[in-house]
Amino acid sequence: MVAGKCTVCGGPTETGYLVTSNGSGLFWAHDAPESRARPKGLEVLVGTRFGGTYSANLPGVRCRNCATLLLRLPKSP
Repeated sequence: MVAGKCTVCGGPTETGYLVTSNGSGLFWAHDAPESRARPKGLEVLVGTRFGGTYSANLPGVRCRNCATLLLRLPKSP
């Protein structure tokens, strides 16, 4: 994905990854972390209070001005 202008408010967007990690919440990262342990230094977007072992990295762009995320989902098999 390519950074540009937000389609909602016209503000600047930045590329990165929406990351989930072992039920610890949703994070924004500039690189896709390889570890499934909670990475240090990531910005917590949504905290969660449940345990689990599944995590994922979705590439996308976000606008800090209006808190909009545009994500690319994996292709279906």
